[in-house]
Amino acid sequence: MFVRIVKMEFDPLKIDEFLSNFEVVKDKIRAFEGCQFLELYRDKHNTNVFFTYSYWTSETDLENYRHSKLFKGVWANTKPLFNAKPEAWSVDKVASLK
Repeated sequence: MFVRIVKMEFDPLKIDEFLSNFEVVKDKIRAFEGCQFLELYRDKHNTNVFFTYSYWTSETDLENYRHSKLFKGVWANTKPLFNAKPEAWSVDKVASLK
């Protein structure tokens, strides 16, 4: 398992559109094979900056999602709303304290 973190910065006038779109697709993304966890975060100070945080069983699962019809639809709706290039990281969890 690994963690995928994606940073997205939106045009402030397009945030509501992004959130509406996310509401429609979030359960479909979470149900995609290999996706074990999905959360959306919003920066407290730069409120047009959002992060997705997801757990994936394998890199193959993430790549299958990234090449899926679902992702292509999500991306087609989300990409025009950005005001900066998104950034993404695939990371391994080193420690987790609860």
